[in-house]
Amino acid sequence: MPEIFGIPLQAFTGQLMLGIVNGSFYAVLALGLAVIFGLLKIVNFAHGAFFMVGAFGALMLERYLGIGYWPALLIIPVLTGCIGILVEITLLRRLYGLDPIYGLLLTFGVALLLEGSFRVGFGSSGQPYSTPPILRGSTDLSFMVLPNYRMWVVAASLIACLATWLVIEKTKLGSYLRAATERPDLTQAFGIKVPLIITLTYGAGVALAAVAGVLAAPILHVSSSMGSNLVIIVFAIVVIGGLGSIFGSVVAGLALGLIEGLTKVYYSEASATVIFLCMALVLLLRPAGLFGREER
Repeated sequence: MPEIFGIPLQAFTGQLMLGIVNGSFYAVLALGLAVIFGLLKIVNFAHGAFFMVGAFGALMLERYLGIGYWPALLIIPVLTGCIGILVEITLLRRLYGLDPIYGLLLTFGVALLLEGSFRVGFGSSGQPYSTPPILRGSTDLSFMVLPNYRMWVVAASLIACLATWLVIEKTKLGSYLRAATERPDLTQAFGIKVPLIITLTYGAGVALAAVAGVLAAPILHVSSSMGSNLVIIVFAIVVIGGLGSIFGSVVAGLALGLIEGLTKVYYSEASATVIFLCMALVLLLRPAGLFGREER
């Protein structure tokens, strides 16, 4: 069997594919965090919990209403985004202008509340979620066997990231969003409803987390702890890409997923810490992150 640097080709490509899939989840989650931080300047610690809510939402639609994967992929992000809007209106709005630590503590409390609620309702063990029939099976590429659903996850994640970038960079709503990020007072003076933009932005960031949750449901066991296991890694990725940088978050998420996968091949003991080592190195060399801007 062919080898790459002493590793069988099939094992190497399998871990590489796993790294790409993980990187896709990282990219979508980091994108949502970057969008929220870019405008609200709030470190949204509840992001992992909304990822978990997205996965559980798909599970509940299938179990109790008989609604399958494809409708859930549209319904659950909208419903979860509405929950995020409710959180922003009733809780976060009271903290604007205060020290960012208050927002972090509040969203941490929201995360604990959501995770505890689902733990009480569904237990702490993972719940299986079925893969849609059309995406079951795998494709033999001769050098590796590629699961069809994982190919879909990568494609869907890239589509979500591209669509978000196009909305922010190429639409009038995106121009309002960028203006509100840079000069909220001046934007408000031109008659643009900055509070509404802030609310919709938070809801959109939460919806992106829910998209990642629905995509992850057939791969990961749906459990109350699935979000908390990822959120620290995603925070590290956002810091590496540059706080508030859309492009940086996506690139860092995909790249670090690959680095993590390759580390599992060559030195598996370091796979759990390689992302944090990369973060430490980036902060030493470029404190604003790879694509972030230095604050004056």
